[in-house]
Amino acid sequence: MVVLQLRFLLVPLLTSIMGAAQYVMQDAALMNYIDRRFLSLEKRLEKCNQDILDYVEEFRDFSKMVLSRLAGLNNYKAEVKNEVENLLTRIERAQRDIDYFGSVTDSNTCIEVHEDLVKQQLFEEAEEKKKLKLMLNASCDHMLAGIKSLKIVKKTGDKHGSWMKDPGKKHTKIYLLNGSVNNVILEFANIMTFMESNHTLKARRVTLPFPWEGTGHIIYQGFLFYHRYGSLNEIIKFNIQKRTITDQMLLPGAGRIPAYQLSPSTKIDLAIDEQGLWAIHAEPETGGNIVITKINHITMAVEHTWDTSCKSKGAEAAFMACNTLYVVYNFPSGGTSRIQCVYDVLDAVNTYEIPVLHFPKRQGSHSTIHYNPKEKQLFAWGDGSQIIYKLHTKQKV
Repeated sequence: MVVLQLRFLLVPLLTSIMGAAQYVMQDAALMNYIDRRFLSLEKRLEKCNQDILDYVEEFRDFSKMVLSRLAGLNNYKAEVKNEVENLLTRIERAQRDIDYFGSVTDSNTCIEVHEDLVKQQLFEEAEEKKKLKLMLNASCDHMLAGIKSLKIVKKTGDKHGSWMKDPGKKHTKIYLLNGSVNNVILEFANIMTFMESNHTLKARRVTLPFPWEGTGHIIYQGFLFYHRYGSLNEIIKFNIQKRTITDQMLLPGAGRIPAYQLSPSTKIDLAIDEQGLWAIHAEPETGGNIVITKINHITMAVEHTWDTSCKSKGAEAAFMACNTLYVVYNFPSGGTSRIQCVYDVLDAVNTYEIPVLHFPKRQGSHSTIHYNPKEKQLFAWGDGSQIIYKLHTKQKV
């Protein structure tokens, strides 16, 4: 009887325990399922975040590419505009030549017309020379007769560079522009500060918004004029004190070939003399001969252009002095630099009677030579050395 009672009591108890165990197993299975779902969601979220990061990176790369293409298009637009203007100028010249040759025939009437045209042309050339003499100070009557001496002021920087004073200012500051591509000007209080061994520590650094190309830049009346790197023929006018771009221009015909064969990094060489700002370059249409252009340094407008007979082949540098171009030649391996081509824009100098002028006591090459009309000296950069040449001048005949 007792055993029967115990059996009746154990059956419900075991049933209850088995039911509880079944519920525990079901809860464990549910929790395991929920964990797997959460892990799956976390992986999907992680993949989604990675996809978003990849899309953002791709978009950044795409934006950089678009901005680069736009910058290139702007440069190409400026170059195309310049080429179109140059083409229009040449078309006008060709049209004038066609009109002239069309007027020449065998009839007496046409011969008379031809003579009239020649007289008219001579008259126009005379008037043009009068205008040029008014534009350029005709009282500038001295010419280079020799290079008396040299002084190596310092040896610092790369093989190529440029250094100068500002002939349009009364201060004695020295400016150093190192390298054929750079965007930092070093400004020194005077030449003594520049000559010190730790001169770079005492220099004022001026950073340009765009780097320069070549060594043909010039500083005049507080402004740096330079050929912008990466452009065909863009000249920038930069205010050194305010550190801002004041103006810019495109120089027609320039930038396609080096101004001097022995200084291939310089496509446009800017110069200062008693008359102001000039640009020296070469063009394929002139057979590689040097072209000089007078530029109004205030308005950045071209005032006049001359095709010279001076070759860019074998040339390493040039400078303007008193309306006259002096071209410096050398050997590809370096040697004694010499001036053997002179071009006076006002024809006041008989260039055929000028002897070859040699630079004294020095073997090597120059990457730039600039004339300082205030001090009547040449500031040159030769194989990393900063040099001053004193000049001997005489009256133009």
